[in-house]
Amino acid sequence: MDKTEEAATAPALTLAQKIAVGSGASFWRTRSVPGIRSLMLTDGPHGLRAQGEREDHLGIGASRPATCFPTAGALGSSWDVDLLAAVGATIGAEAVDQNVDVVLGPGVNMKRNPLCGRNFEYFSEDPLLAGKLAASWIRGVQSSGPGTSLKHFALNNQETGRMTTDVRVDDRALHEYYLPAFEIAVKEAEPTTVMSAYNRVEGVYCSENERLITEILRRRWGFRGTVVTDWGAMNDRVAAYAAGVDLEMPGIGGASDAEVHDAVTAGRLNEQLIDESVERMRQLAARTVGRGSSESGDLYERHHVLARRAATECGVLLKNENHRLPLAPGIRVALLGELAEQPRYQGAGSSRVTPTRVTRMRESIAEHAEVVYAAGYRASSEEHDAALLAEAVQLAESAEVVIVCAGLTEISESEGFDREHMRIPAGQRALLDALAHLSDRVVVVLTGGSAVEMPWEASAAAILHMQLAGQAGAAGAADLLFGRVNPSGKLAESYPLRYRDVVSSGYFGVRPEQSPYLESMYCGYRYFDSAKVPVRYPFGFGLSYTTFEYSGLRVTTHSDHRVEVVFTVTNTGDREGAEVVQLYVSPRTGGVHRPAQELRAFAKVAVAAGSAREVSLHLDRRAFAHFDPTGQDWVVERGEYELRVAASSRDIRLTEVVQVSGVEPRPSTAAEWYQRPAGAPTLTDFLTVHEPFPPVASPRRGAFDLGSSLFDLKDASPACRVLFRGVERTVARRAGVRVDYDDVHFRMQMHSVAGLPLRNMARMSQGTMSPRLAQFFVDSANGHTVRGLWSLLRGGPA
Repeated sequence: MDKTEEAATAPALTLAQKIAVGSGASFWRTRSVPGIRSLMLTDGPHGLRAQGEREDHLGIGASRPATCFPTAGALGSSWDVDLLAAVGATIGAEAVDQNVDVVLGPGVNMKRNPLCGRNFEYFSEDPLLAGKLAASWIRGVQSSGPGTSLKHFALNNQETGRMTTDVRVDDRALHEYYLPAFEIAVKEAEPTTVMSAYNRVEGVYCSENERLITEILRRRWGFRGTVVTDWGAMNDRVAAYAAGVDLEMPGIGGASDAEVHDAVTAGRLNEQLIDESVERMRQLAARTVGRGSSESGDLYERHHVLARRAATECGVLLKNENHRLPLAPGIRVALLGELAEQPRYQGAGSSRVTPTRVTRMRESIAEHAEVVYAAGYRASSEEHDAALLAEAVQLAESAEVVIVCAGLTEISESEGFDREHMRIPAGQRALLDALAHLSDRVVVVLTGGSAVEMPWEASAAAILHMQLAGQAGAAGAADLLFGRVNPSGKLAESYPLRYRDVVSSGYFGVRPEQSPYLESMYCGYRYFDSAKVPVRYPFGFGLSYTTFEYSGLRVTTHSDHRVEVVFTVTNTGDREGAEVVQLYVSPRTGGVHRPAQELRAFAKVAVAAGSAREVSLHLDRRAFAHFDPTGQDWVVERGEYELRVAASSRDIRLTEVVQVSGVEPRPSTAAEWYQRPAGAPTLTDFLTVHEPFPPVASPRRGAFDLGSSLFDLKDASPACRVLFRGVERTVARRAGVRVDYDDVHFRMQMHSVAGLPLRNMARMSQGTMSPRLAQFFVDSANGHTVRGLWSLLRGGPA
């Protein structure tokens, strides 16, 4: 019997079997019951991380080699839905080859703040762009047979306290900014699974949030697939069933089965909910059947070629004074920077791939030119090395062109913790400053998964941003530097001049226990453009080796709010290139508060030198609508809307105002723009000058509970301090490193263990920490050590 026939067989299951299929058998596998096979789930937003039965969700342990593509943050800058489909199909083919049933990705959380440590795994600060790219990637993967897991649902926009933080967000921001990427991907691509996030929303954990999972995801959007928890995100499995969650991962040895069984037999949980969940698991097993690969020859070598093409399409040319680029073949190049020899091509954490091969800058540049190399700085050090700096400058002064590899190092950005600032390391800044007198010949190749400050911009004539470009990133960079490929990437997030210009800079991560989204939907360009704040590089920006002109705008409106926008893009340069055209809508109704403009359509079009292409973009009702919290529905206000055809959010080429029918505009009141805590800034405050929101004090003795993390408790009592030090030693031993928070592997794993709610830590400990022992530490933290010890010894209630 093959997998399809097995999935179609549906024998009657006992209640115990029904419950069993809703919890993992091991770290990566689901349980099998009669009629439902065991499934293998594996990390893999930009490449597979198949570990077999190894237990590691942070990329520390080894995994089977696979093609490492550019991360989502880089792929977002391609703005290319066809590329995303090709990458997805390739990852799907490798999943079939490695017997993986569900690939855990893509991530579509919004880049709310540049310091989020996991921004490299997310596509954009814009929900339309993120949603469209995610949908294409999902269709690509699932075309090969394996399933996908759209994540992290929802509002997982920071790593600091990500497992316990309580997100407070207004309804309009939720529906207009944070959920649309998920909605687009669900409706357009039908992912097999959606992964619930760790955090709470309005006081309720995502894995228990009936409003998010049942009301919005299932009923409003029509999602029919399986909802799986993030690894260790289950808090109360009974409540999770009631909310619509189907699968707890990873397996915890069936420890929660008895809780569910008791709830059903006592009448506290309707068995029909479990039956519906079992059916969804049955359908998941039926849908995720690999279709094999039609490719001949070396599958992974072919995929490396696609990885190189993807890297070139993701590269963004930020600066090119006096046409410094492309470089002429055969020139003498001084290649500086240790990142040239130790390339950063992916981020740290659960998405870490063991690549099939890795290209490096020295070898890649050597294909085109004569190369001499100097380190210039130590990538592992924040400080500059005077000797290395002097050597690099001396080498640069005798070269025709200086290529400096600079950017964020591994400890700068990772799953598990957020960045502390937006700067690149001091040693790199010192090197760039020392090269300022040679700026006309300096080219910076920048790497990193998120926005950085660039006070050193004047030290370079050209800046090529490769972001985290995958295993072929260096080869792709060389292709762009020497003009083998014309750059076509555009930024999928805004690059501010300095971090303090970011609207949430005063309170992001300051108060991990609760995350108030006081800025509402005013993130990224929605804030910068509304408040008219200068930026280093705007959203949607990117240069080319050719030039494009826009002309001939024609707008056709229809009675059902459909609008067709047609215009011509002409390549006025001397080489073929691709242009990302963007269509923004700017409301002029005088009604509810809204950003100055929002991206509502885009396309990437290739145009031959001297040729022209007609582009047609389409808008529907949602392009003009806002979410009405009172009626819980989308509403279009009557009035004028300006359509802006643009090359970036700040490079508007063509405009036309259209009249749109709808309801009578009604200006927002201060209370309606956000249900604000006392003393919180108003919308006007944010659009003029924003002040830091005063943080609420962290939990104190007497307020700790099983939802508190070990980080919360660690200094509350001697017993908690002993526990924390013991966990540090255990984590270091398992990671094979010292207790060192400057080591990315240790720091990442420590945050993922000690950041869990104590309740979850006990669930995941496989008996090492019982619920009663967890309660003892809570009692101790609250100043009741003796009482807690007495209860523990007597076997009192957990």
